[in-house]
Amino acid sequence: MMKVLVVGGGGREHAICWKLKQSPSVHELYCAPGNGGIASIAQCVPIAATDVEAMVAWVRENAMDFVVVAPDDPLALGMVDALEAAGIPAFGPRKNAAVIEASKIFSKNLMAKYHIPTAKYQAFTGLDAALAYVEAEGAPIVVKADGLALGKGVIVAQTVDEAKAAVRAMMSDGKFGAAGARLVIEECMTGPEVTVLAFCDGAHLLCMPSSQDHKRAFDGNQGPNTGGMGAISPSPHYTQAVAQRCMDEIFLPTVAALQAEGRPFQGVLYFGLMLTPSGPKVVEYNARFGDPECQAVLSLLESDLLEIFQACRTGTLDKVDIRWKSGAACCLVLASGGYPAAYQKGYPISGLEQAGRSAVVFHAGTRLSGDGTVLTNGGRVLGVTATGLDLEAAIQAAYAAAKEISFTDMQFRTDIGRV
Repeated sequence: MMKVLVVGGGGREHAICWKLKQSPSVHELYCAPGNGGIASIAQCVPIAATDVEAMVAWVRENAMDFVVVAPDDPLALGMVDALEAAGIPAFGPRKNAAVIEASKIFSKNLMAKYHIPTAKYQAFTGLDAALAYVEAEGAPIVVKADGLALGKGVIVAQTVDEAKAAVRAMMSDGKFGAAGARLVIEECMTGPEVTVLAFCDGAHLLCMPSSQDHKRAFDGNQGPNTGGMGAISPSPHYTQAVAQRCMDEIFLPTVAALQAEGRPFQGVLYFGLMLTPSGPKVVEYNARFGDPECQAVLSLLESDLLEIFQACRTGTLDKVDIRWKSGAACCLVLASGGYPAAYQKGYPISGLEQAGRSAVVFHAGTRLSGDGTVLTNGGRVLGVTATGLDLEAAIQAAYAAAKEISFTDMQFRTDIGRV
């Protein structure tokens, strides 16, 4: 029987805790810092996800048997390395492999070196050179901050002026701080976007069902980029033929490239793909579960998640049989009014119990008040997640459950899975 800690406090971490709670091997479950929903299934520990030193100290004091490091920031800071150095088994890539997400320039250079298909690009550290490149290439064009920017450091500019404004905002106005001091500017690819998450043990990888995030804030894929307003799994665009091509041209070469570079990847590798007219290409890599894709995908998992996590750590993923439900899943994000810009928090949420009868409501940005009332506490507040025999059934079930929930200025998209 194991004592397990999950690091993080969002919707993704709630989904991971929910799945780990179902494992017969998990005796005690903790989450740091957790949130108002996670508190109902795990004991929350008030330590910031990025406080590596305090986390390692707490884990040692409380004799955890296994730690799951879920968010990108602590992975990039080397939390897994620090835990392993203290003799504590941890799930997630080490710092030298997590760089595949932490630096866009690293990942683009890796793809160039190993001939993994991606958009044509150039990396920049100086403002004038970046502006001149935009001028020469024209629009539409994509401007990306090199470092971690909460999934918001990417601007798809439709005009040269918009692209230049994005370059200036990142490089001279410091919009994303140190993350935007270096940039990648790349061609704008077209086609459906698909996410494929894969469990990796350094040498082998096992793909989960495909998924599709909805990044833009408003219906019809309008408005600014967000952390994600909803997800479906599987993606109707990801056919068997596309999957085979991705495996041969992208997935296996990426795992092999990281291994060859002395950076074996053990954890969840996120492939953000664009299915272009000339074949699948990599938009971005992440070194962890996507959020909200995680909520949709883990809803379809039938196997023991802890066993899979352990196999990733011990290099025995090829011995594990992973079972998935047939059918589909949909996660609908309920957000605070104003998100992704300024928003108010601290509003009481009603209808959670009713919604929970027909869907699983994962908490992303919530906290408990003194009397146990669940309050809004973030931009993305909840992820209402339902499964169904097919995609349409899953989408309808998620929206039907979400109707039960209300809080002041609640906003959500009405077209998840339909655009």
